[in-house]
Amino acid sequence: MTGPLVPFREIVLKVHSRCDLACDHCYVYEHADQSWRTRPKAISDDAISWTAQRLAEHALTHALPSVSVILHGGEPLLAGPARLRRVCEELTSALNGIADLDLRIHTNGLQLSPRYLDLFDEFGVGVGISLDGDRTANDRHRRFADGRTSHPLVLRAVELLRQERYRHLNLGLLCTVDIRNDPHAVFDALAELEPPLIDFLLPHATWDQPPPRPDGSSTAYADWLLAVFDRWRDQGRPVPVRFFSSILSSLSGGPSLTESLGLAPTDLVVVETDGQLEQVDSLKSAYDGAAATGFDVFTHTFDEVAAHPGVRARQLGLAGVSESCRRCPVVRSCGGGLYTHRYRSDSGFDNPSVYCADLEALVRGIEVRVAAETESAAVVEPRELIAVHQDLTRTLLARLHADLDGRGGERWSETWELVQALDLTEAGADGLDGVLAHPYTRTWLLDALDAVHDDRPGAARPATLRLSSSVAAAAVRAGVEQEVPVAFRNGSVFLPTLGEVRIGGPGEHGTALVRATDDGFLIRREGDIAGRRLVRTSAEDLGWLPVRRVRADGAPGFLLDDLDPYRDCFDTPVAPRFGGAEADAWCARIAVAWERLTAVVPESAAEVASGLVVLTPLTAACLAVGRHGYGALGIGVHTEAEELALDLLRGFRRAKLRALVDVTDLYASDGAWEHRTPWQEKSVPFSQLLAMTYERVGIGLFDPRFLDGVPQALDTLEAAAELTTDGKQLLAAVRKEISGTHRTSGENGLRDCFRSRTD
Repeated sequence: MTGPLVPFREIVLKVHSRCDLACDHCYVYEHADQSWRTRPKAISDDAISWTAQRLAEHALTHALPSVSVILHGGEPLLAGPARLRRVCEELTSALNGIADLDLRIHTNGLQLSPRYLDLFDEFGVGVGISLDGDRTANDRHRRFADGRTSHPLVLRAVELLRQERYRHLNLGLLCTVDIRNDPHAVFDALAELEPPLIDFLLPHATWDQPPPRPDGSSTAYADWLLAVFDRWRDQGRPVPVRFFSSILSSLSGGPSLTESLGLAPTDLVVVETDGQLEQVDSLKSAYDGAAATGFDVFTHTFDEVAAHPGVRARQLGLAGVSESCRRCPVVRSCGGGLYTHRYRSDSGFDNPSVYCADLEALVRGIEVRVAAETESAAVVEPRELIAVHQDLTRTLLARLHADLDGRGGERWSETWELVQALDLTEAGADGLDGVLAHPYTRTWLLDALDAVHDDRPGAARPATLRLSSSVAAAAVRAGVEQEVPVAFRNGSVFLPTLGEVRIGGPGEHGTALVRATDDGFLIRREGDIAGRRLVRTSAEDLGWLPVRRVRADGAPGFLLDDLDPYRDCFDTPVAPRFGGAEADAWCARIAVAWERLTAVVPESAAEVASGLVVLTPLTAACLAVGRHGYGALGIGVHTEAEELALDLLRGFRRAKLRALVDVTDLYASDGAWEHRTPWQEKSVPFSQLLAMTYERVGIGLFDPRFLDGVPQALDTLEAAAELTTDGKQLLAAVRKEISGTHRTSGENGLRDCFRSRTD
């Protein structure tokens, strides 16, 4: 099984194959692969030139915006300043005009001096230094061949990088974990140096050569790292720690931030000092020749290496991990562990990591510790969800203003000033919030942003028209006695949430002036002395079409919006403006449906009432959730009351889930993994199974037949790797919803309610 070829975005370039330390945990010299013995000490001029040429070809072929080259060894500083300059010059020249070059060097720091740092400053080479903590921890492995400590020299290198003139080159510290070291002392020593980043690395090990566990604990490395994590949090997270940031990112639905964790495909290739092209360097810990490809820069392209079976095996995501890993809910965070750490001589790499128990305990331990601070209140608190969406709408409006960047002309600028003026008073801000909360505000904002980004001719005109009418409506709602200019088209002015006023004949365009009164507003055409006085709550009048409400028999007062020009955002066409009798009949059917909902599922009905704002009639007897903000449903004109009750619940549930997905990550979107549904003989993506289950719970409380299969679906969802912390919070709330649900009582209540109404 293979996916599409993944281009290399990161090159590890071995510029020197020897080292001035004798670290006993080094995978290059101390593990299975001993190929370093036959390689030249320093990379040749030819190997440098061919590497630069191959990388430029690769970047050009795949239109890569940037590539990263890490200068490595052995100890790369042993190559000397002259050779390192040659490397930097060749790479910079070859990639000029093709892709941005991110140059880095990974060093033990012993040779670091201002001479090197001035060179790195010239070419923008970032510097990462290996340091295992305080002197006791560092001396456990990082010593000279004669046993002398390297710690003072490494600290000297770190201090050089902390100088103001070199600080911008500092990439941070890399620390290999040894569980015999004091975790707090190690972290404190590293954090005291104020690095921009700390990266903890598990020591390379395989099932054939497992990591040391002095106390025999299967989670000793997790316990050590969790002790560091607690220290890190207690100190206010003074420095980024990539290992922890990666897990926190994946728990929230984001990507992995390190090769050691996560399921992202590998995009790294190694160039040895002799020009040989190899897979990721850590494979040298598995067996002799594990990293080899048989290719070199002189006769092979990077695309040929990218197609190598060993490279492709690490680009399969979930399909590339072992069977037991695929069934594990933390696999998206741990990614099955580093590929090297899965090796066993009798089964290759088709195994969980030798650190499997550690990784699971670490992910779960971090999740438990941060659950309260990472969970979104919008998932369980309806008011928070509404507030977050209001903030999102205001953010989109500000974004539109910024993106127009003056292209809206004088009219847009004047209207924007009115927006800012309204926001200065409590009444004005409330009025503006009332209009911005209307779901179809989101529709026009998204349409306008699309038009501006696509650079469509005249994109600013409809945006300005809607903004001016929104500001006028907000001023009327707030009772602001200031005339607001509103552009009108085809003789009509539409005021969102209020209604439509006929102010001229068909085809007439111009400007109207709107001013609030105690019980409505005055409107006149610009240049006219007299205008029309309209009462907002009045019935339909000559030239005045108000936005009506569903107000029959206990219905919560949904807006019946069959006027808004942006309401046509559903897959099904919207119905034209209702006549009075037809509107009354439709509202009566909704009122019957609402009475049934409040009788059978009062808590669900209360949530619908708090979150559902607008009902828009559709031409077909169907239900639709369109491209709009939270709180609107399209409902079929001829849908009967029995179906309307279910539609209100079903539609609200769909709208709420989509609203949640808009503002938080409930699941990871980087894997198209499929799961079997309890309701049909097929598998569907996680997002679809979640939507089906969430909807069925909502209507299952009303009609318990829909709860069939829901417990099995919840079990599947909760065991899935895609679920984030917020997703787990949502499913916990769903389980709470259905706990104590009784089929017979719900079913009888439903039937009795229908019977009493029809009688």
